[in-house]
Amino acid sequence: MTQDRRDQALFRAVSAPAAVTTATATHDIGLLVLRLVVGLSMVGHGTMKLFGWFGGPGLDATGKGFTMAGYPAGDAMAVMAGLSETLGGLGLALGLLTPLAGAALTGVLINVLDVRGLSAYFPPKGVELEVLLFAGVVALTLTGPGRFAADHHLPVLRESRPRYAWSALLLGVVVGFVVLLIRD
Repeated sequence: MTQDRRDQALFRAVSAPAAVTTATATHDIGLLVLRLVVGLSMVGHGTMKLFGWFGGPGLDATGKGFTMAGYPAGDAMAVMAGLSETLGGLGLALGLLTPLAGAALTGVLINVLDVRGLSAYFPPKGVELEVLLFAGVVALTLTGPGRFAADHHLPVLRESRPRYAWSALLLGVVVGFVVLLIRD
């Protein structure tokens, strides 16, 4: 091969767009594990609020807690938070409508962090768990749920589409802050 051909081959290799790598089974299994842990943890929190499962306070006590935290219509807010956590968590765990699940959980977790306060990170009074759950929600919303998910069978959501991910996170942030604004 002449020097000219070597230079041309090098130029093509350097200037060609990077090859898109396909997700490996290991990558998709990792996303599945993350989805199941984060999603089912949020389902647990939601059902604790709604039904008192897993030693949770139930709807009446959760409503009173929302009222004491300064939210108007504490009972309605408890239902909205419980449904957002339960349905958003289920969506995340199943990989079903993952961007919408991420939006629902983002709004809830913004409010959780505000109510808990950011004065301490580590337990017993810290927000370490909430921050880890929030990071998991954001990561899954941005990366998409992987191949082992219901979204993989929906043509419009088959691949992680950045505009859906960013739009969903923006929606969750806006709704989360709007809810904070109605708080006393």
